[in-house]
Amino acid sequence: MRFSTFHLFHRFDGQSFKDVYDYHLELIELAEELGFHGVRLAEHHFRDYGVVPNLFTMLAHAAARTERIRLGTGIVVLPLHNPVHVAEEAALVDVLSGGRLDLGIGRGYQSFEFEGFGIDLAEARDRFNEALEVILGLWTGDAFRHEGKFYRTGSEVSLVPRPLQRPHPPIHVAAVSPETVTMYGERGLPILADPAATFRKVVQAAERWRESAAAAGHEGPGDLVVARSVYVAPTVEQAREDQARFEAAFDRSRIFNQKSSPIDSRTGKAAQGFEYYQDRYLKGGTVSADFRWEQLEVIGDPARVIEQVTLLRAAGFTNLLCDFGSTRPMPLEEMKRVMRFFAAEVMPAFQ
Repeated sequence: MRFSTFHLFHRFDGQSFKDVYDYHLELIELAEELGFHGVRLAEHHFRDYGVVPNLFTMLAHAAARTERIRLGTGIVVLPLHNPVHVAEEAALVDVLSGGRLDLGIGRGYQSFEFEGFGIDLAEARDRFNEALEVILGLWTGDAFRHEGKFYRTGSEVSLVPRPLQRPHPPIHVAAVSPETVTMYGERGLPILADPAATFRKVVQAAERWRESAAAAGHEGPGDLVVARSVYVAPTVEQAREDQARFEAAFDRSRIFNQKSSPIDSRTGKAAQGFEYYQDRYLKGGTVSADFRWEQLEVIGDPARVIEQVTLLRAAGFTNLLCDFGSTRPMPLEEMKRVMRFFAAEVMPAFQ
């Protein structure tokens, strides 16, 4: 099992944008120092939930401040971008970083963001699939031309620069719903499983992916990534107390609300292709502490956390993407202590 850190770049009250960027860049440097495999950054638009609209700009900056750690997206929302630009910018980061880019991609889900770009959320899946074809075509062919429903090159083009990694940087597709997992398992594209899905659902997703990939003739277990909220404390009791403290300090409705839900504004219901997520973001994110403790978060003392990570590894995941508190207003030094404790008490069990 490898371990990576997740960075939402959420801006809390009283923070400047530079405060947010400096905070997470320090944590990225610390992650490399502590021996984490990689980091992944989240893309969001139009609100403080996440303030990095272009991940490749931030990753290029991070590449200059690090030497070894993998630099990943988690995720690029493909339907909001021209895929030719994505292919170019990702290739540039791969070259600048010495071949350290991991490309996490997804179709997105936040209706507010799609409306801001004037894009129909119901088109997200079709746009995503077409954009993926363009990126792969540009990365793997000497020359490429595309005339599609949503995107076109107009003429035959060649990518400049080309990625350093061959045949291209590793790709992970955000997926947990059975339909999406099957679709990309059949293509042999590894998944990045959703942090808001329960342990049961992500384990089922890994199983379905392996079955679909094997049936389509893809060999090997696949490099599957699972994202989780992660917190380890010296004792179970302390972890429980800290969880309650974090929850009391944060208004979950700032994240789980109408803006963040995959809702078609014309009908008020789940947009086409998002039926699996019906109501998920409309309930204010209200879940009990016991539910988070048992079904959502990797949390507890080192022994309990090691047991949970072992279960995820047994399910077929090879990389745990650790969100150590992206929506917790945690002082920098406290966050650093959390990461150091995890690296010292949990990671050695999987080396």
